[in-house]
Amino acid sequence: MTDSAGGWLRGALDLAILAVLAEGDRHGYALAQRLAEHGVGQIKGGALYPVLGRLEATGAVSADWQPGEGGPGRKVYAITPAGRDRLAAERDQWRAFAAAFDRMLEGD
Repeated sequence: MTDSAGGWLRGALDLAILAVLAEGDRHGYALAQRLAEHGVGQIKGGALYPVLGRLEATGAVSADWQPGEGGPGRKVYAITPAGRDRLAAERDQWRAFAAAFDRMLEGD
Protein backbone atom coordinates (compact mmCIF):
# COMPACT_ATOMS: atom_id res chain seq x y z
CA MET A 1 0.00 0.00 0.00
CA THR A 2 1.35 3.42 -0.80
CA ASP A 3 1.07 6.60 1.23
CA SER A 4 -1.67 7.83 -1.12
CA ALA A 5 -3.93 5.09 0.24
CA GLY A 6 -2.48 5.33 3.72
CA GLY A 7 -4.36 4.22 6.77
CA TRP A 8 -7.71 5.07 5.25
CA LEU A 9 -7.72 2.05 3.00
CA ARG A 10 -6.41 -0.42 5.57
CA GLY A 11 -9.75 -0.42 7.35
CA ALA A 12 -11.71 -0.76 4.13
CA LEU A 13 -9.47 -3.01 2.03
CA ASP A 14 -11.69 -6.06 2.60
CA LEU A 15 -14.68 -4.13 1.26
CA ALA A 16 -12.70 -2.75 -1.69
CA ILE A 17 -11.49 -6.22 -2.65
CA LEU A 18 -14.99 -7.68 -2.47
CA ALA A 19 -16.33 -4.81 -4.60
CA VAL A 20 -13.69 -5.41 -7.28
CA LEU A 21 -14.24 -9.18 -7.24
CA ALA A 22 -17.97 -8.55 -7.68
CA GLU A 23 -16.99 -7.14 -11.10
CA GLY A 24 -15.33 -10.43 -12.02
CA ASP A 25 -12.75 -13.04 -11.02
CA ARG A 26 -9.14 -11.86 -10.90
CA HIS A 27 -5.67 -12.98 -9.91
CA GLY A 28 -3.85 -10.90 -7.32
CA TYR A 29 -1.91 -8.65 -9.69
CA ALA A 30 -5.01 -7.87 -11.77
CA LEU A 31 -6.93 -7.20 -8.57
CA ALA A 32 -4.28 -4.71 -7.43
CA GLN A 33 -4.35 -3.05 -10.86
CA ARG A 34 -8.12 -2.68 -10.74
CA LEU A 35 -7.99 -1.17 -7.27
CA ALA A 36 -5.44 1.34 -8.60
CA GLU A 37 -7.73 2.12 -11.55
CA HIS A 38 -10.45 2.95 -9.01
CA GLY A 39 -8.08 5.52 -7.51
CA VAL A 40 -7.17 3.86 -4.22
CA GLY A 41 -3.46 3.79 -5.00
CA GLN A 42 -1.03 0.93 -5.48
CA ILE A 43 -1.71 -1.94 -3.11
CA LYS A 44 1.39 -3.99 -2.44
CA GLY A 45 1.27 -7.76 -2.18
CA GLY A 46 2.21 -7.60 1.49
CA ALA A 47 -1.10 -5.85 2.16
CA LEU A 48 -3.23 -7.57 -0.49
CA TYR A 49 -2.50 -11.26 -0.02
CA PRO A 50 -3.09 -11.45 3.75
CA VAL A 51 -6.53 -9.87 3.22
CA LEU A 52 -7.29 -12.31 0.40
CA GLY A 53 -6.25 -15.15 2.70
CA ARG A 54 -8.59 -13.93 5.45
CA LEU A 55 -11.45 -13.50 2.98
CA GLU A 56 -10.85 -17.01 1.70
CA ALA A 57 -10.69 -18.42 5.25
CA THR A 58 -14.05 -16.85 6.10
CA GLY A 59 -15.69 -18.12 2.90
CA ALA A 60 -16.20 -14.68 1.32
CA VAL A 61 -13.77 -15.52 -1.49
CA SER A 62 -12.78 -18.73 -3.21
CA ALA A 63 -9.48 -19.31 -4.99
CA ASP A 64 -8.48 -21.70 -7.74
CA TRP A 65 -5.14 -22.26 -9.44
CA GLN A 66 -5.31 -21.77 -13.16
CA PRO A 67 -2.54 -22.57 -15.62
CA GLY A 68 -0.49 -19.64 -16.79
CA GLU A 69 -0.12 -18.69 -20.42
CA GLY A 70 3.55 -19.29 -21.07
CA GLY A 71 4.41 -18.91 -17.39
CA PRO A 72 3.55 -20.20 -13.96
CA GLY A 73 -0.01 -20.78 -12.86
CA ARG A 74 -1.96 -18.12 -11.05
CA LYS A 75 -4.32 -18.21 -8.12
CA VAL A 76 -7.59 -16.66 -9.32
CA TYR A 77 -9.98 -15.26 -6.74
CA ALA A 78 -13.77 -15.14 -6.99
CA ILE A 79 -16.40 -13.71 -4.70
CA THR A 80 -18.74 -16.34 -3.20
CA PRO A 81 -22.44 -15.97 -2.37
CA ALA A 82 -21.42 -15.36 1.26
CA GLY A 83 -19.02 -12.71 0.02
CA ARG A 84 -21.78 -11.02 -1.96
CA ASP A 85 -23.95 -10.97 1.18
CA ARG A 86 -21.07 -9.48 3.16
CA LEU A 87 -20.44 -6.91 0.44
CA ALA A 88 -24.08 -5.81 0.47
CA ALA A 89 -24.14 -5.48 4.27
CA GLU A 90 -20.81 -3.68 4.49
CA ARG A 91 -21.68 -1.40 1.58
CA ASP A 92 -24.72 -0.17 3.53
CA GLN A 93 -22.61 0.29 6.67
CA TRP A 94 -19.95 2.15 4.69
CA ARG A 95 -22.50 4.52 3.18
CA ALA A 96 -23.94 5.33 6.62
CA PHE A 97 -20.42 5.85 8.02
CA ALA A 98 -19.36 8.04 5.09
CA ALA A 99 -22.52 10.17 5.38
CA ALA A 100 -21.97 10.65 9.11
CA PHE A 101 -18.31 11.51 8.54
CA ASP A 102 -19.23 14.01 5.83
CA ARG A 103 -21.73 15.69 8.17
CA MET A 104 -19.06 15.88 10.87
CA LEU A 105 -16.47 17.37 8.52
CA GLU A 106 -18.96 19.92 7.24
CA GLY A 107 -19.75 20.94 10.82
CA ASP A 108 -23.47 20.04 10.74
